[in-house]
Amino acid sequence: MSKPLEGVKVVELATFIAAASAGRFMADLGADVVKIESAKGDPLRHTAPSEGRPLDMYENTTWDLENGNKRCISLNMKDPAGKEAFFKLLDQADVLITNWRVQALQRAGLDYETLKVKYPKLVYAICTGYGEYGPDKDLPGFDFTAFFARGGYFDSLRQRGTVPFNGVPGLGDHNVGMNLAAGILAALYQAKTKGIGEKVETSLFESAVYNMGMMVQASNYEGIAQQYPIDVREGANPFNAAWRTKDNRFIQTCMPDYNTYYKKFIAAIGREDLVENENYFPILTCQAKGLGTEVYDIVMEQFMTKTAEEWRPILEAADIPFALCQNWIEIRNDKQAEANNCFYDMKYSNGNTRRLVRLPVKFEEMGVPEYKPGPLIGEQGPEILKELGYDDAQIQEMQEKGTLFVWKDERK
Repeated sequence: MSKPLEGVKVVELATFIAAASAGRFMADLGADVVKIESAKGDPLRHTAPSEGRPLDMYENTTWDLENGNKRCISLNMKDPAGKEAFFKLLDQADVLITNWRVQALQRAGLDYETLKVKYPKLVYAICTGYGEYGPDKDLPGFDFTAFFARGGYFDSLRQRGTVPFNGVPGLGDHNVGMNLAAGILAALYQAKTKGIGEKVETSLFESAVYNMGMMVQASNYEGIAQQYPIDVREGANPFNAAWRTKDNRFIQTCMPDYNTYYKKFIAAIGREDLVENENYFPILTCQAKGLGTEVYDIVMEQFMTKTAEEWRPILEAADIPFALCQNWIEIRNDKQAEANNCFYDMKYSNGNTRRLVRLPVKFEEMGVPEYKPGPLIGEQGPEILKELGYDDAQIQEMQEKGTLFVWKDERK
């Protein structure tokens, strides 16, 4: 099985999710991704209590999602010997991925301007919270803050009069990670074909601004974009809403062009008497008369007469874009997701089998990549140093001095 990134070497100097997910994507495609950790380990290893999982180094589904198929070496970067080993890794690398803050990179001599002198072909990829410039460039950034809050999700996409919706970790990070991966691959192509390195940057905030682009741009005009958060009943298009069913589920419909769908949707929900209603159609007439809330209420009333399962064949027959609002347990068992190979059932050493999520980009000729668990702290450190020319005595000395840390696997 040929993999697109076989032979590419990546050094990942990053914690948490966004930058790491870019490294994971490259690892799935065959790149040798070496993650650098401290002896304490990436804080992501310890987030289980916030997610309702057991805190277990040997069964860590979040860690595996972001770091599967990578290797890991734990180096004390403050020790000159550890720094030397890091640079030996960089000597062989095509890509460096980091999410360290710019000041920390500068203090360590690992900023782009410094490294590009020695490594002119290196692809230097950095992920930040708010971008590299501006008054807030040095603020710590997580997806709850830089992406969801500063980027307009929490305030705009809530029902008017309520608190912001419940955020979940990783959503913004994964978006940013794939953006970073796209930039890395473009820069890597240039490095391989022209011998020219490049710096690739994105941030949680910048990605959120881009995602919100349609409505940010619409806010130039005195329309609904300036009125968010809204009551969904008062939305510009009453057909883009979630409808409560008889069994207390919600079915989301999406009909961006109200006029195209009005007649068949109204007929499908059992209100054939309104098909030729001149007050509700076309959309500009409905808006001008302020009748969108009436249409919303009519549709909601109809949906509450049937269960979600009863609505499914009706909406499918009318070719209405819809989906049941699913919970995570339903997603984990979704036959459509299974058919498209969204999952991997990982059997852990403790005997448990857990369903993990694969990355969403597929390659026909490469096939489905293997799924190796994320490494323990420094698990491959000795083998990586041997590849760099260190002998057993040097490696042992580095361990004894604390320059190199290798997690002691208590199972062995």
